[in-house]
Amino acid sequence: MIPAATECPELPLSIARVRSDHTDRERRGLAVGTAVRARIHTAVAGYDDLFTAVGVEPADLCEHGETALAEIEGWAPGLHRELIAVAAGAEVPPWRIGMLNARTEILATVGATAEGECSTAVYVGGPGAPHTIQTWDWHREFTASRTLVRLSPSGGGPTVSTFTEAGILAKIGVNSAGLGVHFNILSHHSDGTGIKVPVHAVARRVLEEATTVTEARDIAASATVSASTVLTVVTYDGRESDAACIELSPAGTAVVRPDRDGVLLHTNHFLDPTLAKGDQAARQASTHPRLAHLSAHRELLMSCDRAHWTDLLRSHEVDGAPICCHPQPNLPSHQQWSTLLTVSLDLAASSLRYHDGGPCTAGTSTWQHF
Repeated sequence: MIPAATECPELPLSIARVRSDHTDRERRGLAVGTAVRARIHTAVAGYDDLFTAVGVEPADLCEHGETALAEIEGWAPGLHRELIAVAAGAEVPPWRIGMLNARTEILATVGATAEGECSTAVYVGGPGAPHTIQTWDWHREFTASRTLVRLSPSGGGPTVSTFTEAGILAKIGVNSAGLGVHFNILSHHSDGTGIKVPVHAVARRVLEEATTVTEARDIAASATVSASTVLTVVTYDGRESDAACIELSPAGTAVVRPDRDGVLLHTNHFLDPTLAKGDQAARQASTHPRLAHLSAHRELLMSCDRAHWTDLLRSHEVDGAPICCHPQPNLPSHQQWSTLLTVSLDLAASSLRYHDGGPCTAGTSTWQHF
């Protein structure tokens, strides 16, 4: 009998909230997979449909999933053991869990991108804990797979709290050592050659093992990836803050630091000059206007009033920068994007502060902690 991982009942139709006290990888994975079994099945069906819609051959999915698991096993054996156990708990073949964790890499094999994605804003120039906030934009069909997971330390590391999709190792998160991660997808001309270490596995390992920006950079750079992303890593030790955007691509890794005001902003194009030469941002027409909007209104992020951080993200297509993203019914479902979560890292409390939906619907009473 494997207890100690439960889906909290207070949000059964919204975001799953799962906690596991297990430190053993296999027991943890089995418990978590069991707790969100139905959501994992929903995610699998959703990605089957999405992959078909963008031109991924269904016959290739098993191989993609198995390759992803093999890559994770070679780079982070403990995470591989945990995923195999998640599959057992969810009662799906292991390759299905590999497929979920490699969803970004699989989409990259066919160059599948569309308008809409995440916007991240961080401020580390003032006293106290960092100010951070981001939108998570994705297809509405995956609303039911949204999951918050809190995991007890494994191998002597910190406690990890992460927002992710059911069955996927991590995405946006924070650990009890005072380090947090924001997550944005990028696109580079070197993407899509086979399946390498999934970027979601990179995010999870950073959360489990890193306590500084340098440690996070070293962990991320040790992975051979086949799809690009940026991990915006933020730290706070109770006195001092630090932050950096770690841009990953098959062509290399780069670190982008805050400006002289302590502001660090990222949307969905490369900021490092070298990696930017291979950027595919033309597929993301809104990424530059979104970054420009964040920069122009940075004083909102620098405010000590958290409500102003949300105000920074309240910008739509009609405002010239669709940071708060809404689906357009005239487009096919796989080209419709929506802001499904607005999330901030509370590094002083080692927790996630989140609003279930886009910033335009957020109010003082709508924020929750995990």
